[in-house]
Order: sequence, then C-alpha cells, then structure tokens
Amino acid sequence: MDSLLIYCPKTSPRLTYIFKHICTRLLGMEISFTSEIPPFVAHAGPKIWYGPSGQGSSFFVKSHELLFEQGVADVEIRVKPWEETVGFFPTSVDSNLPFDIFAASFYLLSRYEEYLPHVKDTMGRYPATASLAARSEFLHQPVVDIWAHKFLGALKEVFPDIKYKLPEFTTENLIDVPMAFKYKDKGFLRSFFGYFSDLFRLRFRAIAHRTRVLLLLSKDPHNTFQWLAEESKKSGASYRCFFQVGDYSLDDYNISHHKKAYRSLIKSAADYAPVGLRISHRALVDFAQLKEEKRRLETITNRPVESSINASGVLNIPEILRALVDLEITANYSMGYTETPGFRAGTSRPFYFYDLDFEVQTPLRLVPYCIAHSAVEELNQEQIEELIQRYSSQLEAVGGLLTTLLQNDTFALSFENRFWRNIYTQRLS
Repeated sequence: MDSLLIYCPKTSPRLTYIFKHICTRLLGMEISFTSEIPPFVAHAGPKIWYGPSGQGSSFFVKSHELLFEQGVADVEIRVKPWEETVGFFPTSVDSNLPFDIFAASFYLLSRYEEYLPHVKDTMGRYPATASLAARSEFLHQPVVDIWAHKFLGALKEVFPDIKYKLPEFTTENLIDVPMAFKYKDKGFLRSFFGYFSDLFRLRFRAIAHRTRVLLLLSKDPHNTFQWLAEESKKSGASYRCFFQVGDYSLDDYNISHHKKAYRSLIKSAADYAPVGLRISHRALVDFAQLKEEKRRLETITNRPVESSINASGVLNIPEILRALVDLEITANYSMGYTETPGFRAGTSRPFYFYDLDFEVQTPLRLVPYCIAHSAVEELNQEQIEELIQRYSSQLEAVGGLLTTLLQNDTFALSFENRFWRNIYTQRLS
C-alpha cells in the first residue's frame, strides 16, 4: 500500500520518534520521510507537509520548534479547549490541525516536564500536582490517543482512501506484590512482634487468623495467586505479577527471597502469567543491587526478566530508566501516579522511552497505567465503578489500553474485597 509521505524541512530524532509513534503504532500506517520538495510533489499517495509554512500543500500542519530543538528548556504552553478535549502549541489558520499534536505529544511522552526542576514528594516521586495535565485539568483524558484519532479524521477528509489499522480496546492488570504473605514465613521475631501488635490493638480476630495460618490450618490471606489464575482463565482477564527479591529493609519488608515457600510461589505464578521484577527502594539508587535483583529473579523463574515496576511508584527520569536499558530489561510498568487516577504521559498505549539528554529513542517500552488501587482507596464503590466506566468509554473510542495497578492483597478474601473481586472478573477482563 502507499505509505504516508511526510515532508519536513529537516529531520530530527524527535520528529521521527513521534511521527512513528502516532502514525505507525497508534494508527497502523506505513510512513516515510523526505526533506526534498520534488519527491514530495511527485508522490501520488497520501502526504502531509510539516513545517513553518505550507507551500500550498493539500495537508499542512504548522510545526512548533520543539521537535527541531535539542536539550531541555522552559517551554511556554497555553492549553486551550478543542472540541471535547484540549490542545496546546496552536498552529495557524491555513493549518489542517489547530494544534501541533506532534510536538505536544512529544512533550507529554518524553516526560519533558520531569526533566525540568521540580520538588519531589516525601517519597521522592514526581507529584501529579506538578504536571501540566493536572494543572490544566486534562489528566483524566488520554489526549495523545484522542489527538491521533482527530489527525486521522482530518487526513481521511483529504485522502479518503488512506490505509490504516486501529488497535482494539484491551485491558491489562498489573499485580504489585510488596508482601506475598501476610503471616507465613515471617520468622520468629516478626511473628512475635506481629502477635504483640495485634494484642496491643485488641485485634483478636487477627490473632486467631495468624495462628491458623502458622499452624497450616488456613491459607495465607495475601496468597491470592491461585484465585487470580483461576478467575483469569474463566473471564479472560490479562494480568502480570511483579515480585520483589531485594533485601529486607525499612522500606522493603517482603520475606526473604531465600525462603523455599516464596520461591515456590514465584515459580508457580510464572506458570500462569508473566512475572516481572518489583525493584526495591535500594535498587532504585544502586545499580549493582538492581543487577543482583534481576539475577535473583531469573534464577528463581529460570527465565529472563523482561519487565519491571518500581517500588511505590518512584520513577525518577531518566536515571532509573537508563539503568533498565543497560540491563536489557525491555519494559517498565511504572508510568502512572499512585496517588491519583489519570494518564501521566497523556496516553494509554505503550511507548518507547526517549532520552532527552542524549536525544535518542531507547528500546525500553513504557507501559502506562491509569488507575492504581492506592489512588482510589478514598472513593466509595459507586465512585470507583463510575471512574472505571468513564475511562473504559474513552479508551474504547480510541482503541486504548485500560491498565490498572493492583496488589495481591487487593483480592484477599474479605467482605471489603468482594467488590474488587467482582470488578476484576466483570469489568477488567
């Protein structure tokens, strides 16, 4: 089929990165580039002119300078309404699009704002409140996906026969495992202090439950992996688990990766779903420790570690992501906010990490999530269902990916968790 030919006065790594993402990965088009006018004029298929002026082209998008710059600097951004959504980097009256969606999408996907000076929260994270999306009130929209569809609609008006293939709406559930067992295999001292804490707080039911688990009369409540496997097989829900194998610390309090029961659990979970590495807090700042944790998990599963998630949502760009690239981990699932729902990078679909310091696209895929269990704990059940329905409707319209970040204890058998079990099997599959 005829490819979409893109003319630009000069190419750049940023330009090729974002056009390939929007045109090829989101819209399923074949594209090619040229900086020469004669080949562009001679091209009989669909084509667009991307530059500061249109030169009478049939489809023209006035370019913002962001895609032709290098490095990071303060960028003036004014967000304005655009039908059911918003846009920024306005173009001109002769442009076929009112906003330069390519430069705007690059700004969001590259996490340009996270390279700029900012104040981290108490856990060392980039806060949602600092983001352009939150400040301009479009955090709850996958604007990059919406813009791509608006671009396609405008293209079809000029080139009705243009070939494309849109992705289908899908769901994926990330199961973060900060603590695989609530009571089991904690060791004498941790179990003793657990009993003491429950007794001090008069939690007699917890004391009884702990005792039954330690006497092997009941299953540990955090061990929900068999339920996940069985229910996912029935409902078709897609999920992947992230296990921590770091050393015990004040921030990382899972049981030892040497424990036979824990290793057996990880192996068993890997038989039913993809398993990735939950990076410990120490490994976030210690490359040698990160490398060791990757080796440990590969030893347990006897498989290469290809995916990862960062403890407590810490995602300091670009240091952590570069370390993952160096270790040949091909995907990271931390692109979201644990304190609020929304689309941190303005998209629901995976995209490649673009390193602004080196101006290069890396092989690391970033898979964003839009709803974390921790971000909706203060909402009631009706509000949570309404949020999931609203996000699902938006993503169904653009062939998006609804990704949730949950924990293994989210599905622990209790009256409160019946709601999440129902949501998982009925709404997230």
